[in-house]
Amino acid sequence: MSQLMNIGQAARAAGVSPKMIRHYEQTGLLPQAQRSDAGYRLYGERDVSVLRFIRQSRRLGFSMPQIADLIGQWGDTHRSSRQVKDIALRHLADLEEKLREIVEMKAGLEELVQACAGDDHSDCAILDNLASESQQVPRHEARFVKPRRRPGLEHQKSRTPSPAPPSGHVDLMAWMRGVKTPQVHL
Repeated sequence: MSQLMNIGQAARAAGVSPKMIRHYEQTGLLPQAQRSDAGYRLYGERDVSVLRFIRQSRRLGFSMPQIADLIGQWGDTHRSSRQVKDIALRHLADLEEKLREIVEMKAGLEELVQACAGDDHSDCAILDNLASESQQVPRHEARFVKPRRRPGLEHQKSRTPSPAPPSGHVDLMAWMRGVKTPQVHL
């Protein structure tokens, strides 16, 4: 018979935090722990093995539903390895797509950074490029007011709804014109 551990001991043995153990119990990835007479959680070697399995799965980027599926596969002696491989292949395809997106984002951001002078002038190629898909608004019409706050002063919310974004892109400048900034009088 294996020796039971408290949550801190189980966390150290599995390489996770006690907070994550509680989270895994709440989400159903880990069965509810046994309790001592004093109400403390108690864990055995099997629980620690499941926690290590979850930790390793998280390191590989599997989602919680995927991990739940993998744990189910792990405990099913009638499953085929093909079923497990299919889960891993779908996850690999998702990771490859995310990697492609990240590479595209990085290349686009590198272009923007390269185009920006980064000096003391107000012209900014980064902002110009980010706004290129928005409706063009003359710079003098784009007013950004940073509200000042005084302790104890509650800001009132505008009752006027913001204008709906045109087409599929949010027109930031038009949206900002429709936002009512609180006027604070000192």
